[in-house]
Amino acid sequence: MKYKKGGRGDAGGESSGADGGYRNGGVDAPPSIQLDIMQLRDGGVGGRGVGGAGAGLHTAPSGSFFEPWREQTPGSAGSGHGSSGTGGGREPPEKRLTLFALRLAVLEKAASGLGKLDFVWATVVLLGGFASSLHIVDFWCVTVILVGEGARVFSRSHELEWQHHATQTSTAGGALRSSSRFFRHIVHAIANPATAVAGGGDDNDARARAALFQRQIVGFMKQRAWHAPEVSLLPYTGWVFVSRKIGRLLNWLQVLSALACVALSLMRLWKHDHFGGDDTGNMRPALLLFYTLELVEASLFLFEKAYWAWKVDVCKLLHQVSDECELGAYGLVSLTRFFYDAYSRCVAGSIFDGIKMDLVSFAEELILSDFLDEQLIGVRILQQFANSDRSSADTLRKVGTTPKSIERLLEMLNWKRPEEEEVRRCAAEVVSKLAGKRQNALRVSGIPGAIESIMSLLYTGTHPQPSHGGDVAAVAEHHEASPAAVAAGRDYDHLPFNLLGLLILKKLARDHDNCGKIGNARGLLAKIIGFTQASPVLLRNQHASDSQVRAVKRALQLVKRLVSTTGGTGLALRQDVAENVFTVSNLRDVLRYGHQHRELQKLATDVLTGLALDESGKKAIMATGGVVKELLSIFVGAVEKEELGAEAGEALAMLALESEDGCAAILKQRADVLDQLVSALHDAGDARRLNAARLLRSLCAYSGEKQRERLRAAVTKALPEVLNATMVETDKVLEVCVGLTTQICRFIDGERFAGELRGAGMVAGERAYVERLAAILRRYRYPEIRVPRMRRFVVQQVIWMMESSRGHVYVELLREVGMERLLESIADTTSELECYHVFSGSVGISKHRESFSAIVDSALELIAGGGGGARSS
Repeated sequence: MKYKKGGRGDAGGESSGADGGYRNGGVDAPPSIQLDIMQLRDGGVGGRGVGGAGAGLHTAPSGSFFEPWREQTPGSAGSGHGSSGTGGGREPPEKRLTLFALRLAVLEKAASGLGKLDFVWATVVLLGGFASSLHIVDFWCVTVILVGEGARVFSRSHELEWQHHATQTSTAGGALRSSSRFFRHIVHAIANPATAVAGGGDDNDARARAALFQRQIVGFMKQRAWHAPEVSLLPYTGWVFVSRKIGRLLNWLQVLSALACVALSLMRLWKHDHFGGDDTGNMRPALLLFYTLELVEASLFLFEKAYWAWKVDVCKLLHQVSDECELGAYGLVSLTRFFYDAYSRCVAGSIFDGIKMDLVSFAEELILSDFLDEQLIGVRILQQFANSDRSSADTLRKVGTTPKSIERLLEMLNWKRPEEEEVRRCAAEVVSKLAGKRQNALRVSGIPGAIESIMSLLYTGTHPQPSHGGDVAAVAEHHEASPAAVAAGRDYDHLPFNLLGLLILKKLARDHDNCGKIGNARGLLAKIIGFTQASPVLLRNQHASDSQVRAVKRALQLVKRLVSTTGGTGLALRQDVAENVFTVSNLRDVLRYGHQHRELQKLATDVLTGLALDESGKKAIMATGGVVKELLSIFVGAVEKEELGAEAGEALAMLALESEDGCAAILKQRADVLDQLVSALHDAGDARRLNAARLLRSLCAYSGEKQRERLRAAVTKALPEVLNATMVETDKVLEVCVGLTTQICRFIDGERFAGELRGAGMVAGERAYVERLAAILRRYRYPEIRVPRMRRFVVQQVIWMMESSRGHVYVELLREVGMERLLESIADTTSELECYHVFSGSVGISKHRESFSAIVDSALELIAGGGGGARSS
């Protein structure tokens, strides 16, 4: 049982483990235990816990294993604002870059348009119409300007072609090297970590990460077999005529030709009186217009270059946007590529093409690339945005609605080459964030092969690690590492990927269908169970790696979710988990050696509770030596660890439910186990009292005749305390007290019961108790999910009283308090809710041999007939 303080209803809610179930001596056996169905929230783990806690886990609506859970419609994922996920209606920071690219493109296209007009004017009007009349100075000025303009147009057009090609297929650095002098300076800074991170603070870790990332980019560019900036244009010329050098030459040619055009235009405009000599005619205005257009065009081009250098270099626009986008040490590389791409689109197509871009869409395009360096830039952007509080909602929504992006991210999880480690890690982080949203989780799991891709993250090395518990012994054959990964195995740390894989699976397991997919994936369940193995050295070591402990914790959380799955899927999963020979022994080690890790012990007891729901799980637990002993030790000694003791008590009660072997396994562990349980009924902790009462009820109901005398001597001592609690408690505490009273009464007669009532301090004695039972039925006129066994327990107690040796006395008292009318009312409101031992979600499991309606009918017959004779078994 999971008791929650401050929960709905009574503060001391009990989840009774025994529901009147199997027929013994004509009396329906005690109530059953119900499987808890967790309310799974985004980013939570789900779970149960005393006081609503559970070591940081979200609690289920019912908070218990013992009542059905009504399915709820999950809330929709939080909505966001803006294309790049800035939220709150703010424009995304990268919009500053796209606007800058738009302005540059406007200047570029204006200059190019004026240049073409000026070129046509000079060739058609001046040189075509006035060539023979032009002054020698104007002739050569026009000729030089045309040659310079032609060279600039030629170099500019070819530069843009290379830029556009590089945007689609080449690397970021290669593309930028073929652009302007300023961008070559930027690329040089990117290739030098000290320069790239300058001004970004003194964080050595950030510098180191940035340096590593930039070396990867440069290394990827060097590995490229063929890309445009390194093409040799002429044979046998070496570095002189490679396209990179030609690109630099063309860039300088543009600037020099523009300066020459400005100088010549200003000089001739300053001396405009000499236009055309003595015979001016239309030549003068034609020359004036030509030099004016050329001056404006060349000035626009130089202004574009100056604006570009000032805006980016002086104001450090890229650094500012990187900080606002929270891209970290890798922002400069990503934003440089993004800005270049936006500018290229504005120049090559419509000026508004680039302004439509945002970083998320840009990153999605890059991860679909065939080049690893582009994939690394794209997945880095998605990882940073997915981890940012401001942008995660919008980013995940946008990526989650793009099947191609999800497919590529899942494909990246299978990459195991050492050079792909960074891409794989970032992709795994993005997928883990996607799996945190219900709708996105369904889309992720809906991709064919998604579970298998996630499974590849659980690979731990070339060979299984030896352990007595079979730690990762069942490594899937389909996910072997590549030869390159094997060669670099010592440099490839698998644990971070294992943690991400377990986290993704844990989030996916919040959905019922996904649990089925996880169970059906070949070899996956064995891998997950392998991670639950924790050696005594690890559990006892106070300085153990947090990552190693976290791997065990996540594996236990995942197994807990799987065994708590509802319906037929849950039944199959529990059987599969129980059939694994390492499961229970791994859990036993956690219980035995994990005293410094109470959260791990709590999770282990939760898994055992879920396994004990089915007969196969009970057999596996009892067949593994020491498990029951450890659970009893935790429960009996958990006075200060109330929550952990509650978990252990629930596991024991589930193990004893409807199982004589389970009861025998518990009773043989300690000679004083019953005395300890009876003593726990007097403790101040409600959770401990409730678990002790539930376990005692299960033992009384299912232990068999061999243990009858031992139980009689112990449990009858608890009757006064239980009767007192019945008179004052409410809700779940009341439910378990009435249920335990019904079982204790099997060991005594009516006279002893009457004496116990008087000994409990009740002034009115039997009348007060009967009035209390009638008041309970009036309070619960209809079955309630929170206490589904309440009415069954009360009616069973009424039947025992009427069949006891003082039955005629109790019949009269029951009639006086109106019990007959109450029973008639209950007969009209019985429900299937009250007919099952165990619930898996809203589905009843293990139906009582006698329905609740039949029990009510028997009670009506007895009260009408005046009580007396025992019912047949």
